[in-house]
Amino acid sequence: MTTESITRPECEIPERRASTSPREVRRLSRELVGVLTSSVPPFTELSAEVIAGDVTSAVRVCLGWAVRRLDGDTLPERVDPLYVAAAGWARAGIPIETVLHALHEGFKAGLHLLFARANPAGRDEIVTGAATTLELLDLITAAISKAYVHEDKALAAEHHTAVHVLTSALLRGRATAKVARQCGIRIADEYYVLALALPPHTDERRAGRDPHFVAVRKLRRVQAALATELRGNALSLLSVDGGTVLVPVALCTEPEIDEIVARLAEAGEVPITATVLRARTDEVSVAAGHAHEFLDTVKRVSRGPGVHRFAEVALQHQLTRPGIGRDILDARLRPLEAHPELMHTLRVFIGTDFNRQRTARRLHIHPNTVDYRMRRIGQLTGIDLSQASGLWYARSALIVSSSCRPGC
Repeated sequence: MTTESITRPECEIPERRASTSPREVRRLSRELVGVLTSSVPPFTELSAEVIAGDVTSAVRVCLGWAVRRLDGDTLPERVDPLYVAAAGWARAGIPIETVLHALHEGFKAGLHLLFARANPAGRDEIVTGAATTLELLDLITAAISKAYVHEDKALAAEHHTAVHVLTSALLRGRATAKVARQCGIRIADEYYVLALALPPHTDERRAGRDPHFVAVRKLRRVQAALATELRGNALSLLSVDGGTVLVPVALCTEPEIDEIVARLAEAGEVPITATVLRARTDEVSVAAGHAHEFLDTVKRVSRGPGVHRFAEVALQHQLTRPGIGRDILDARLRPLEAHPELMHTLRVFIGTDFNRQRTARRLHIHPNTVDYRMRRIGQLTGIDLSQASGLWYARSALIVSSSCRPGC
C-alpha cells in the first residue's frame, strides 16, 4: 500500500475545513516547537538561536502544508523552503539520520496535538489525518534526502577538485602556502610517496561485462577505502591502472603502509603492487618520479604484489638503468633466445637459489638433466655456472634481460 492509495477517490477527505489563518498556524507552530524542545531529543540539545530560527521556520512550513492538506488542498508542488533549510543543515555537518529522526519525532508530536482531543465520533477524521501525515512525511523525507544527497555530491566534488589541484602542485614541485589556502587543505611537512599499480579486475575480461564500468567501480572502491583508512587526509591522483598517493607521515608509521595497501587491494578485489619513499614536501616531485621508476622495475622483475622498498630492489633497479653495462649483460644471454627450454631452466634455477634438486622437481626432470642444461648454458653464453662469480653474473644478466625484452 502507498500513501497515494490511502486517499484515492473512494476515501476522499471529508468536507471539513480546518483553520488556515496565519495566526492559527503560528500558534500551533509555537506549541509544537515548545513540545519538541522540552522533551524530544535532539531538539532538547539545540541552542535558543537555532530553535528560534531554522526549527521554528521548518515547523511552521510543514504545519502549514498539513493544515492546507486537511482543508482539501493538494500537496505542494515545490518544497523550496525546506530544501534550502536541509541544504544548510547538510553544509553545517548535521547528520541526515539526526534530521530524519527529528522529523519523525516532530510528526509524532504534531499528530498528538492535532488529534489527541478528537472525540470517538471523529474516527474518520483521525484516519484521514494519519493518511495526510504519511503523504507529507513522504514528501518531506524525499525533499530532505534529495537536498542532502545534492550537497554531499557538491562537497565531494569540491573536495575532489581541491585534492586534485594540491596533489598536482606537489607533484610538479609548485605547492605553495597560497595554493594550500585556496584548496583549504593543510600541506604536511613530510609524506610517504606511494606509486601504485592496479591490475585489471577479473570481471574486466569477462564476456558480457562492460570493462570500463568494472574498472571504474574497482577504482571507486579503492578510493573509498583510501578515504576511510586515512580519514580523508591522503592526497591522490589515481586512474583505473594506478597512480600516486601522498600520505602525511604524521598519520601512520611506515610498516602500517603495508597494511593500508593490503586493505586497498581487498577493497578493489585486485592484487596491488606499490613502492614507497619518504620525502619532505619540497622533495615530493622528485620522490614520485623515483617511486614510479622503482615500481616499473618491480613489475619487470616480477617481484609480485605488496609494498616494495628501494632497498629490496636497488640492485635490480641499477642493473636496469640504460648504459653500456646493461647492454653488455643483456648481450650475454642472447644466445639462449634460440633455446627457450634453457632460458626457462636458468630462470627456475636462479629462482630456487641455485638448488638443482628443487629445480628438477619444479621442471619434472632428473637432477642430472639440470646439470647438463647448466653446462650447455655455460657453453653458449661463456658464463661458468659452477663458480659463484658466474652465478652472480648470470643472475644480473637475467635481471637485465627481463627488463629489456618488453621495452627495448
